[in-house]
Amino acid sequence: MVIATWRGWGNAASVALAVGLAFVFGYSLTLGPVLRAGVPIRRALPLAFASDTASITVMEIVDNAFILLVPGAIDAGLGQALFWWSLGVSLAIAYVFAFPLNRWLIARGRGHAVVHEFHGH
Repeated sequence: MVIATWRGWGNAASVALAVGLAFVFGYSLTLGPVLRAGVPIRRALPLAFASDTASITVMEIVDNAFILLVPGAIDAGLGQALFWWSLGVSLAIAYVFAFPLNRWLIARGRGHAVVHEFHGH
């Protein structure tokens, strides 16, 4: 959202960029430790997709829905408190929805559980 707002892009481009970057960075944060654990990229990619897709999807749906529902938030500029307030609150609300989903998936051996063996705890 910050990049698209800074560049003056429209609402659809802003949401598309935010969603695209969320998936890129979300998968990257999982791939790093898995690749460092010696897992080949051909195996690591499906593991990252399996572990993060549901969580990122829920986060993005809730996050962007909140931004779109708050009057003026999607059109607010970087210098406006509404932009930063709505962005922060949207992420906090999205976390509230994604956290139980992740716990549910992990309890069933899915989600982040598929990569736990590759993370050094």
